[in-house]
Amino acid sequence: MSDLVITSPANARVKALSALRRRRVREAEGVTLVEGYDELRLAVEAGVRPRQLFTCPELMHDPDAQRGLVDEVVALGAEGVRLSRPVFEKVAYREGPDGFLAVVPGVDRELAALELPARPLLLLAEGVEKPGNLGAMLRTAEAAGVDAVIAVDPQTDWGNPNVVRASKGTVFAVPVASATLADTLAWLAEHEVQLVATTPDTTTAHTAVDLTGGVGIAVGTEKHGLTSGLLEAADARVRIPMHGKVNSLNVATSAAIMLYEAERQRTSEGGSRTPAAD
Repeated sequence: MSDLVITSPANARVKALSALRRRRVREAEGVTLVEGYDELRLAVEAGVRPRQLFTCPELMHDPDAQRGLVDEVVALGAEGVRLSRPVFEKVAYREGPDGFLAVVPGVDRELAALELPARPLLLLAEGVEKPGNLGAMLRTAEAAGVDAVIAVDPQTDWGNPNVVRASKGTVFAVPVASATLADTLAWLAEHEVQLVATTPDTTTAHTAVDLTGGVGIAVGTEKHGLTSGLLEAADARVRIPMHGKVNSLNVATSAAIMLYEAERQRTSEGGSRTPAAD
């Protein structure tokens, strides 16, 4: 890495970096941003090869200990660039940055590029708008052993820096894709994956449906839920019991409950269950 330190926000590299805050720029260039030491470490461990690495040793928690990651990323072929503290804080996406910001290849892919095991466990997030929710679902999906997460008719992109941040970098560890509802339904049918939709408008409990085979669990936004098109196409519709006064759960919470029910069923010794009729 060069000893040169960029101190001007008018620098061409800094301007190009700042432009990546915009979705259309990220998508046009096929890249996304990874901010934070832990997130970058996980991305590299997942096989990501950064294109650029911007650092600020003054902001690092432990520059000597973290130098190894800098050297590793540069050895992978990334351009290493040092920024002054004021410039780094200006381009950083989060408050209290830790001195690591990398430009990496985009993670979004086509459905056809997803490789599935014999009994895949998939999470489908329809119309989710908040990057924080999408990122939180990814963290749960990675922990629960989900094979892929599909954003159906998404309102945000997988490369949104807030998705990367909220996912703690797991967006690079879990295969992700974006697709329209029509394409998603056709793809699920092609791969013989059962579609299970979460909705309050059914009497079938989320524990009553067999989730041990190839299954795609669909969750929608807290405000609108799943669309009628997805609900009508579902092989089963289930509800998560709520005994309080609220009538909906945060979408990331709903996803966590459903995914760990699938995990419970798949690891139990009780055998397969019979799908419940809606």
